Amino acid sequence: MVLAWGLKAPDIRLPLHTRPTLVQLSKLATRSTQQRRILVQAQIHPLVQSTQVLEPLTVPLSIQTGPETTTSSNGVPKPQLASLLIQCPDQKGVVAALAQLLYGFGCNILESDQYTDTSTAVYFQRIRFDYSECLVGPSNTQVLEHAIAELAKRYQMEWRMFYDSKVKRVAILVSKLDHCLYDLLIRLKAGELNCQVPVIISNHPDLAPIAEQFGVAFRHLPLPQADAKSKQQQEDAIEALLQELDIDLLVLARYMQIFSAGFCARHADHTVNIHHSFLPAFEGAKPYHKAHKRGVKIIGATAHFATADLDAGPIIEQDVTRITHRDSVKDMLRKGRDLERLVLARAVRWVLEDRVLVHGNKTVVFND
Repeated sequence: MVLAWGLKAPDIRLPLHTRPTLVQLSKLATRSTQQRRILVQAQIHPLVQSTQVLEPLTVPLSIQTGPETTTSSNGVPKPQLASLLIQCPDQKGVVAALAQLLYGFGCNILESDQYTDTSTAVYFQRIRFDYSECLVGPSNTQVLEHAIAELAKRYQMEWRMFYDSKVKRVAILVSKLDHCLYDLLIRLKAGELNCQVPVIISNHPDLAPIAEQFGVAFRHLPLPQADAKSKQQQEDAIEALLQELDIDLLVLARYMQIFSAGFCARHADHTVNIHHSFLPAFEGAKPYHKAHKRGVKIIGATAHFATADLDAGPIIEQDVTRITHRDSVKDMLRKGRDLERLVLARAVRWVLEDRVLVHGNKTVVFND
C-alpha cells in the first residue's frame, strides 16, 4: 500500500474494535499534514478521547489500495470535482467547520457561495471542491461522506453531495410543441448542458423525427382515453421507464399533461417544468390569450419544480419581455416561446450544475 502522500506503509486493516470512530477520523482530518503522516503510520490507534458514543466505522480504512489517482502528464493529479449543498439553522461556526473538515481530508475548496434568509434564520451554502488528493483516497468518498454526516448532526444540517464523475441522466417529456425540445437538444449537442439524454417521452408521436435527428430514443406512451385508469397506466409506464434508465432529472418541455399527486411527490425535487406565463399570473391553459385579453404590457415565462399544486411549485427562473397594444396573440406566442427556451435552458443548467436548493416553496439559486 502507498499512502496518499507517497510514503510506503503496511496495509491498514484494523480489527473492528480498533477502527477509528467517525469523531476520531474527523478530528484526525483537522490536523496538519505532518501530524497525519505520523498518525497513519502508527495505524491510527484511538488517539482522540471522545465522550460521544458512536458505532465503529463500518468502512475498512484503506488510505489508497492501488493506482486510483489519475494524474496528468506533468504528474499532478487530475481534478476530481464535487459539489456540497447544505442548509441548516443559521449559527456560528458552520463555515469554519465545513472548511476545516474538507481541508483536513486534503480537499481543495474552489468555490463557496452562501446565503442567510434572515426571515427564517436558515443558512444555505454551496461548496465546489477538488477531492483528487483526498487523505483517504479519491475513491473512498464514503469515508468523507460519513465525516460530513457526523458534522451535519452537530449543526442540524440537511446536505447533499454531487460528483462530477456521475453525469446526470435526463428524460425529456414533450407533447406536440417542439421549440423547447429543439433548444435543449441543440444546447446538449453544443456542450452547454453536462448531461446524458437517453430518452424522450411523449403522449403523442409527432416529435419522433426530432429525436431520431439527434440520435435519442423516443418512447410514445399514448393516452387513448382521458379517464383516470388510462392516465394511471401511462404514468406507471413512465415510472417504469425512469427506473429502467436510471433517470436523475425529468424536464417537462411543454408536456401538456398533469401528473398525479403521488408521482409529483416521488419526483418533486428533480422535475423541472416550463410554464408559459410569469407566475403567479395567468396560471393554467392559454395564458397568452388571457394576457392579451387583459391588456398586459409584459409577458413572461417561469421554470419551476413540478408539484401536485398546478403551476405552483418552487420557482427556479423567470424572465419577461415587453408587450405593446400592437402585439396580437400570435406576436405574444412568438415572443413567449423565445422566453420559454431561455428560461428553461437556464433552469435545467443550474439544476445540472447543483446550484439550486429548495426551502419550502422557494428556491435559493447560486447562479453563475
